[in-house]
Amino acid sequence: MNGAVTDTNQSIIRNSRGLSIAGTRITLYHIMDYLKADWPPKLIQDRLNLTDKQMADVLAYLEVHREQVEAEYALVLQQAEEIQRYWQARNRERLAEIAAMPAKPGQEEIQAKLQAWKQKLETA
Repeated sequence: MNGAVTDTNQSIIRNSRGLSIAGTRITLYHIMDYLKADWPPKLIQDRLNLTDKQMADVLAYLEVHREQVEAEYALVLQQAEEIQRYWQARNRERLAEIAAMPAKPGQEEIQAKLQAWKQKLETA
């Protein structure tokens, strides 16, 4: 199905990416990521460069269709995890080869900083 989802809310359409904001490449699932991270709607609107009407329409649509959107969002997250696992497994050997390569001459200082950051992140 392509086009408007409801007669009263022309800002939300269903396209090949799923539920999206008309005239943008932004999906409602992208908005859901921000909402799940407790971002306030005004900050999401500013971050994604949405109009007041677009943001209001998104919030209204989510309020009316919360259960359906939540179910689709869960599927999107599951698919993203599966894709990530596939590519991690597919590239595991190549990434190990790259990690084992010696540092290029003249990059010792940056390599030391990188290792320090990695250790800091591992202990956090």
